[in-house]
Amino acid sequence: MFTKRFILKKIGQILLHIMFWCGVLLFYTYFFGVDSSDFNYILSFSSFLMPITIATTYVFIYKIIPNYLITKRYFQFGLYSLYAIIISTYLIVISVFYGLIYLSNFKYSNMAPISKSLLFVAVSVYLVVVLVSAFKLLKLNLKHTEETKKLETKILETQLKLKEQELNYLKMQIHPHFLFNTLNTMYGFALKKADETPEMILKLSNLLDYLLYQVDKPFVSINDEINHINDYIALEKLRFNDTLIINFETENILTDTQIAPMLLLPFVENSFKHGNLKNGVLMINIKLFYENKSMYFQIENTNNTKVFSKKGIGLENIKKRLDLLYKDQYTLNIKNKNELFAVNLKLNTI
Repeated sequence: MFTKRFILKKIGQILLHIMFWCGVLLFYTYFFGVDSSDFNYILSFSSFLMPITIATTYVFIYKIIPNYLITKRYFQFGLYSLYAIIISTYLIVISVFYGLIYLSNFKYSNMAPISKSLLFVAVSVYLVVVLVSAFKLLKLNLKHTEETKKLETKILETQLKLKEQELNYLKMQIHPHFLFNTLNTMYGFALKKADETPEMILKLSNLLDYLLYQVDKPFVSINDEINHINDYIALEKLRFNDTLIINFETENILTDTQIAPMLLLPFVENSFKHGNLKNGVLMINIKLFYENKSMYFQIENTNNTKVFSKKGIGLENIKKRLDLLYKDQYTLNIKNKNELFAVNLKLNTI
């Protein structure tokens, strides 16, 4: 069922075509009227040429160009173009004889000067055909470019949505690790009715605020990440007591730097979760510093090479998040040698 908008659009197109062909008729009367004062002859001759011009033009712009040139079927395009030119040339020859026989009564001298030349008549017709075809080709190219841009935009939007979904999925996997480890520690202190329990609850509260609210932000201040690393270390110190030796150093920190939330904290959590005691002590060294506008994060902990495995949700998630958020902007080296597990991350944050 045709809508009112569709009908009005078609009426507008028809009126535009009528106006254009009226303009072509005026061009013909002016062109063939040069050095001639017989207006009736010129108008009749020009009117006879109009159906030939219209038919040839429409065949090119609605059939040959869209079906063969745009679709890159060049052989068919050349073949059907040749057919159209041969037929239209035959009709142009007839128009010249029409001017000679019907309009001039076989008197060559009575013909308009330009209409006597088959070449000039053909040039006038094909000039219109070429100009309209060029405009049609430009219009089709613009339409194709617009459709290509829309398609590219949809693809980019889809990719962004998929990345957001994957990031959310990775975050959901990270959260349980923190909560499980911290609540386990708190449960042990609660059983002992230790005095440190209230302090642990406060630290956990800060971490939960970070996990539940701040992590949804695309970026957070580097200071926020450092503060929550300190909170996490404080919780682990309470759990390990004298069996933990940990150093966390920061140098040349650019306080205005923004990074993805919980980007560094899982490395710290992983060192506690998978670290092993050596001579009754778990040793962890952490260093965060800036150099040449790049951030460097280094962490190492004692580890048992016999039970070490690179498989696990924590490190795999971190790698995936880095690929999604900082593709080609980071280097990550993980080593496990001489019972020492080391992670070196270089991140181009600026």
